[in-house]
Amino acid sequence: MTRNRPLRRVLAALATLFGVAVVVFIMLRAIPGDQITAGLGTEAAALTPAQRAALEAYYGLDQPLIVQFFTWLGNVLTGNLGYSSRSQESVLALTAASLPVTLELAVLSIALALVIGVPLGLLAASKPDAPRDGFAQTVGLAGLSIPAFLLATSLLTLMSASFGFNPNGEAYAYFFQDPWLNLQQMLLPSIVLGFGIAAPIMRTTRTAVLEVRSNDFIRTARAKGVPPRRLQVKHVLRNALLPIVTMTGLQFGYLLGGAVVVEQIFSLPGIGRQVLLGIQQKEYALVQSTVLIIALLFVLVNLLTDALYRIIDPRVRAA
Repeated sequence: MTRNRPLRRVLAALATLFGVAVVVFIMLRAIPGDQITAGLGTEAAALTPAQRAALEAYYGLDQPLIVQFFTWLGNVLTGNLGYSSRSQESVLALTAASLPVTLELAVLSIALALVIGVPLGLLAASKPDAPRDGFAQTVGLAGLSIPAFLLATSLLTLMSASFGFNPNGEAYAYFFQDPWLNLQQMLLPSIVLGFGIAAPIMRTTRTAVLEVRSNDFIRTARAKGVPPRRLQVKHVLRNALLPIVTMTGLQFGYLLGGAVVVEQIFSLPGIGRQVLLGIQQKEYALVQSTVLIIALLFVLVNLLTDALYRIIDPRVRAA
């Protein structure tokens, strides 16, 4: 059974990707309109039947849905992700430009969330039901309650109006082009996303630490005179890492496709914004291929999280 576990994971990942492809394909075509009406607007009504038939043949809309699906999927498997008529570029080129933006934003947001969430969780668990616990719980509740779009617009308005700080008003600068401007443009979006993600990380840390502290080996270590700081870091936090890593992996996967609102507000050319523009323009190939890439990244993050389990906890390796 153990030898077949990696194979089962790979098969499960492939089944997940196929399911995502089917769902996105169906949902995209359930939206009223098509690529022709989205591209021409009101002028689409003036098309003659012959002109519309020619455009449908050009975009492949004259084929049965099942033929369209497997044609697109076959092209994806050969590396052809499609073509964007709006930008006159291939989907692969667009994704290669937008994916690093979202990855950088996700990494910075997760780093900020860990810096905020883990210490707050430790603080809350150090003395449950005390004022420090109430403070940490209040911060966590605020992070869960305040919508990202509200925090983003408020923070952007405050910084630009009061301090004249609005680097996102300039054209986006990639890190290797202008590192300083890039980090400035990533600062506010990372704060917005990091604050929201810090809340579940804080709550997970608090719960995990309280559960570990109730174990017998912690009481034994405390009775042996282990210093409090060493006890907290080496014994408590280390054994509480698994749920924290799980929550971090889930939130990182969410950021890869769920940061579209923040990317739109701060004008970041990320992969989420790419999907949004594709939906607005009914760019079927663009949306389908991009969502499939996001799903693939999410699956890879989950596999990496499983691998981290084996590194962090020897009991997982033994199992």
